[in-house]
Amino acid sequence: MKAIVYTEYGPPDVLQLIEVEKPTPKEDEVLVEVQASSVNPRDWHLMRADPFPVRLMVGFLKPKDTQIGSDMAGRVEAVGRNVKQFKPGDEVFGDIGESGGGAFAEYVSVPVNAVVLKPDSMTFEEAAAVPAGALAALQGLRDQGQIQPGNKVLINGASGGVGTFAVQIAKSFGADVTGVCSTRNLDMVRALGADQVIDYTQEDVTQNGQRYDLIIDNVGNPSVYKRLYKRSLSPNGICVIAAGSFFLQLFLGPWMSMTGSNKIGTYLTMPNQSDLAFIKELLEAGEVVPVIDRRYLLSEVAEAIRYLEEGHAQGKVVITVKHNSK
Repeated sequence: MKAIVYTEYGPPDVLQLIEVEKPTPKEDEVLVEVQASSVNPRDWHLMRADPFPVRLMVGFLKPKDTQIGSDMAGRVEAVGRNVKQFKPGDEVFGDIGESGGGAFAEYVSVPVNAVVLKPDSMTFEEAAAVPAGALAALQGLRDQGQIQPGNKVLINGASGGVGTFAVQIAKSFGADVTGVCSTRNLDMVRALGADQVIDYTQEDVTQNGQRYDLIIDNVGNPSVYKRLYKRSLSPNGICVIAAGSFFLQLFLGPWMSMTGSNKIGTYLTMPNQSDLAFIKELLEAGEVVPVIDRRYLLSEVAEAIRYLEEGHAQGKVVITVKHNSK
């Protein structure tokens, strides 16, 4: 089968499309013929070993696992002998980043609890755009942010791969949502359901006097984050670092939480079948719709990641693996 691999750290040029051995599912795994996947910041962090501590997890001098890719949607081809939940032919999607990755390939074998059935109404490309971003948004809002109906929620970076899901999921919880984005994304964020939209190129959200019960930061700019925390968070509010700077997540956020009066939530997304099933229900109900910016072929993963690294993607960047996907 064909798969994207990398044997050294560096820019997207280190990625290669080569022939590798097709995996065989273990007792509690399913073999999935991948129809589509999508790119995430996790992919380029692994590819570049950036920040440097990533090397402690995935290989100091070179990557131990040579395949990357977290989000995928596809069709089950075979199941391990202990698998009862799925059968060949089932259409599934999931985030397999914590299960070894490898979604940028024609086939992948993953633990049964890493995937759920794909909504019938969605294409494989649409489903592949969902898992990592939606899980990050859900766990940031619900688990770290303790969102409640009627909360005033600010989504900083509302037009990206996590932000587009955060706006919609926050609305599904009954929150009053304000999205922060650039001029070109204002209409899109409004269409996702945001009650108010702020153009950060025209207005400094930290200067408008508004206070929010929950702030979800998907940008990770330390100076902006500190201003949001000090000026825009209501008493007893929670500020959650959902994506962006590892420095914020690992150091600045926890330090500010210990020294300040308000709460700061820092976390790493933990993919699980229960949360993915919850998101599937939102998708089927039409409360969450993925936003797809661009589509690339499997042979163009390097170009897709290069585009994502520029930081201007609207929603998700999708990889089409099979052209016959419905």
